[in-house]
Amino acid sequence: MTFKVSRSTTKAFKACVKCKALVPADAEVCPICGSKEFTFEWSGVIIVIDPEKSAVAKLLGIKTPGRYAIKIGA
Repeated sequence: MTFKVSRSTTKAFKACVKCKALVPADAEVCPICGSKEFTFEWSGVIIVIDPEKSAVAKLLGIKTPGRYAIKIGA
């Protein structure tokens, strides 16, 4: 059995270039850092619920709960 992953789901979100937060494609300002620079070229997702208890969030320097891209760019 073969599964095909649709790439269109990644277009629902764009990533903030400054903090890597994932925001809806129609957002104009990043709710995390206030930046207006975004990219649709991102991969991987981390969802942070409690940054105080998350070792991964601490490693990545994430201090605010949310959805973040792991990698920005191609």
